Amino acid sequence: MRVLSFFLISFIFCFKLTAQKSQVIDVYCSKDTSCYLAIKSDDIFSQRWDTLAQAIFWKQIMNLSSDTAIINIAASRKILDNILMKNWNIKTDEEKLSFKDSVRNTHNLTDSTKIYITSGRKEFYLINSTIPSISKAIELFSYFKTDPWYAQAILLIESPGKLEYSSVGAYGSFQLMKSVARSHGLIVNKEIDERKDFNKSAKAACSLLNTICIPETKRVLSKLNIEFDENDLWFKFVVLHVYHAGIGNVEGLLGQISKDVTGNDIISWMWQNEWGNFKNASQNYTQVAIAAILCLNDIIYNNCNEIYECNIEKL
Repeated sequence: MRVLSFFLISFIFCFKLTAQKSQVIDVYCSKDTSCYLAIKSDDIFSQRWDTLAQAIFWKQIMNLSSDTAIINIAASRKILDNILMKNWNIKTDEEKLSFKDSVRNTHNLTDSTKIYITSGRKEFYLINSTIPSISKAIELFSYFKTDPWYAQAILLIESPGKLEYSSVGAYGSFQLMKSVARSHGLIVNKEIDERKDFNKSAKAACSLLNTICIPETKRVLSKLNIEFDENDLWFKFVVLHVYHAGIGNVEGLLGQISKDVTGNDIISWMWQNEWGNFKNASQNYTQVAIAAILCLNDIIYNNCNEIYECNIEKL
């Protein structure tokens, strides 16, 4: 009777949701008697995003404690080895340069190959803690007629499971800058900062996506004669880059792209190129999104007891 009631409630709830074509799953975990919504991520696997070196790298970073670092090739994020942070931090600048030279020699890399030492970020990417927020945001984004896929992706990247300011002043669960928040209806002044209000911040994020990020992405791709479908995963990744870096930087970057680069390859190309303020942090943005989605998928399928899938049709 418990299972039947659960599926009946799930069916009624999912049927009432109105959003884009992303597929929502209703998940039940008996271990902590929790029930939550998430976005099904089959396309990540069917299109083999999970096999890319960048996704593998960031997924390891998200599951690695900050006391350990991964030695990797900056351009491709290919993992070469691990090192304890205490052993890395005690090295002088000269010793660090010498260490990276030895890594290049060991792996037969050119002298110009840039080597990164990237510490684990398990303490930052609190995917488990983000799940309740994702579930709530899926409902809100659906209400505001915004593809809930974006809700899940953004929450997994931006201050997952916590409220923190970014280095440039973005704040709230959806990491909105003051000017952006104000332009999308939020009050932000010395006394009030509505970015900390989850519901209001979600509404502003939907407005930003619906009025700027998505339409501007479509405009730029059309201008460059790049064919797209709004439901393509690579298109959504471009939208995420616009959300993070701004349309000016993304348009400038894509203005350099060759005509023979299409579909999923557009994202891989964006990871390798720079323009204006679209640099390392911007390149990493969708790499991190893919890895975080993979981590969430592991949590769901390793811990859940029941999953109810429901197709949500675009209005």
